[in-house]
Amino acid sequence: MDEHTALEARIVELELKATYADDLLDHLNQLVFRQQQQIEGLARELAALRQQQGPDGPSGARSLLDERPPHY
Repeated sequence: MDEHTALEARIVELELKATYADDLLDHLNQLVFRQQQQIEGLARELAALRQQQGPDGPSGARSLLDERPPHY
């Protein structure tokens, strides 16, 4: 192999690596975008649930001692 052919092979190898890296970067960007959409959706859902719950907490802060077991 002469020097010119070896250099050309190295350039081709680097171009392939750069192409794979670009593809991986695009894939990861799409993944992060979808995850951010899910996080924002879950945050909205949590805020809606907290608003439904009210300021007193779940069901007006009941105590488990006030509840009767199912066998009574």
